Amino acid sequence: METLEQLQKQLGSLEELQGIVKTMKALSAANIHQYEQAVKALTGYYRTIEMGLHVALKDFAPSSFPAQTTGHEPATAAVVFGTDHGLCGRFNEEIAGYTVEHLNTVAPSPAGRKILAVGSRLAASLEQAGQPVEKLFQVPGAASLITKTVERILLYIDYWQAQEGCRDIYLFYNHHSTLQGYHPTVVQLLPVDLKQFHTLEQEPWPSLGLPTFSMDRQTLFRRLLDQYLFVLIFRACAESQASEHGGRLAAMQAAERSLDEKVGEVTQDYRRARQSVITAELLDLVSGYEAIGSDKRN
Repeated sequence: METLEQLQKQLGSLEELQGIVKTMKALSAANIHQYEQAVKALTGYYRTIEMGLHVALKDFAPSSFPAQTTGHEPATAAVVFGTDHGLCGRFNEEIAGYTVEHLNTVAPSPAGRKILAVGSRLAASLEQAGQPVEKLFQVPGAASLITKTVERILLYIDYWQAQEGCRDIYLFYNHHSTLQGYHPTVVQLLPVDLKQFHTLEQEPWPSLGLPTFSMDRQTLFRRLLDQYLFVLIFRACAESQASEHGGRLAAMQAAERSLDEKVGEVTQDYRRARQSVITAELLDLVSGYEAIGSDKRN
């Protein structure tokens, strides 16, 4: 049985851990909020880009736009978002497994695929799953730093298209849900399905007059398409980080419950040990009193 001093040390350590867990819970909740706000801020801008592409493509065949071609065989590439830090459950393992499983259906050879991983722990999970990683970016540490990371990703996608002959490019990330936590999802970045913008014809235009433009249609289309890709990648990064902190919050809540149970068990052991010490001391006192009384009678 552990001594009273050992149990006191255990209680002190457990209380310190409870303080750390509560702090991490508060930080995760605050971070979830900032990334959720970043996603919400994109909603209006994304809608504007969609409507602009609808106007640029109106009464015009998308096939008229020249496609970039190279002498290479078409390759498949993917941008995958994960984490640099742990304590968020199986976050990286789940998105890595989902990515490999999906890519196996479109490009069977792992060596022939181009992978850009955002997050060092994700890169390790992909390697363990048998998928080599070509490029590694660090996860932006705040919502204000996402833009710079997205710009770097877009530059690397341009490199893939121009130098590596990549045609099909996918985006993998954990989609954040306030009620259901997160789940892996995939978006095909390129080639863009332009038919989706023609479906906006079925919706009423929000203003009285239909918009027009004076600049070259192809130039307008490409600039709008760049912004469209920017929004998709930005949203994926923000949702992935909201999911990461959501997973960490869930892990901390589970740790808090386990710590509470452990504190309860150690507290009971401490009380029993303390009661045993008090009982032993009382018995010693009674035995000493009886011994003294017996000597006086003799």
